[in-house]
Amino acid sequence: MLSTAAALADHPHPSTPTREGLAHATDLARRCAAQVQDQRRLTPELAQALSRAGFARHFVPRRWGGEAGTFETVLARVAALGEECASTAWCAALYAAHGRLAAYLPEAGQREVWEHGPDVRIAAAVNPPTGTARPADGGWRLTGRWSFASGVDHAQWVLLGTRTGPDNEHRILAVRRGDCQVLDTWHSSALRGTGSNTVLLDDLLVPAHRTVVLADLAAARPDHPRCHGVPYPMVAGLQFAAPALGAARAALRAWSRATVERRCADGRRAHESPAAQQVLTRTSAQIEAAALLLRQAALRADAGETGALSVAENIRDAATAVDLCASATAALMRASGARALAQDDPVQRRWLDVAAVANHAALDLEAACAAYARAAFDVHEAARAT
Repeated sequence: MLSTAAALADHPHPSTPTREGLAHATDLARRCAAQVQDQRRLTPELAQALSRAGFARHFVPRRWGGEAGTFETVLARVAALGEECASTAWCAALYAAHGRLAAYLPEAGQREVWEHGPDVRIAAAVNPPTGTARPADGGWRLTGRWSFASGVDHAQWVLLGTRTGPDNEHRILAVRRGDCQVLDTWHSSALRGTGSNTVLLDDLLVPAHRTVVLADLAAARPDHPRCHGVPYPMVAGLQFAAPALGAARAALRAWSRATVERRCADGRRAHESPAAQQVLTRTSAQIEAAALLLRQAALRADAGETGALSVAENIRDAATAVDLCASATAALMRASGARALAQDDPVQRRWLDVAAVANHAALDLEAACAAYARAAFDVHEAARAT
């Protein structure tokens, strides 16, 4: 009898992603954006469309039918979605990223996750570690409450982080979505449609083959496919930054359209005023600079060095790119006048979404500065010592 991997190789999965699949997901994200905001989660149809567009399988190993794809590709795809709905893009990015995390599970754990195909949506709440895990025969008994599990309502699996063992290791455990209770706790003013709800478990046995220590993700693995070989800190920020880039582009487009249609108090067309021209020039340059930084970071992850300085450069670039997007959308909001106070104003919605992304710990600019300075100065110190 063929193994699961061999069967998938001989019989390609019927939902192999196509350009049409991505175009459909992007169009559906645009049409469902208001509903997603109101319901505070994706629609079932939109979640399915993200799978058909290939997000869940993007980093899944090829032996399970996945793409083992590039960071540059997923960055572009997520940013395109983010132009229509930042919440949808956020979930798409995390479904892809969590497939990559699950690829670090032992072989038996991977087989359980992808035994029926690679289009498995995985939610996660791995950092900070919470809950408790008691050693049990063959694994761990997991109890606790985990917040901000984006996209969990439409996930099949959930990755949860906790501390285990005498060394207090930060461990990631994979549990079936059906074994979790999900609490409706996501009532936010930004990224409203991500459904980042709370997961509750009570003494669930998780076998050891469905767990991995977070430290194992931090080291480069040159003997693995590139997307599974780069250190986790090198790419952690990219998954969160891409939706912000798309949202910032959409904010600029919405502001520009409204400005062309508006007239100043003296009757002049608003887009002819020096103030509007300066806002357009500065914000468009900031957003373009952010795009270049993120693409550079993605290309570095796909083919560059993976040492400490390269990791720090990627942390720097992702945090700086989102900071540029946040500055740009804040300027567009200020330049929009009273009309942007309307609850459904497109500039306001993107400004809030980008600000929420910028608040994520993985994109903390001060921490990024410290990490980059350490790595860069270490290089200079080593050069001076030789």
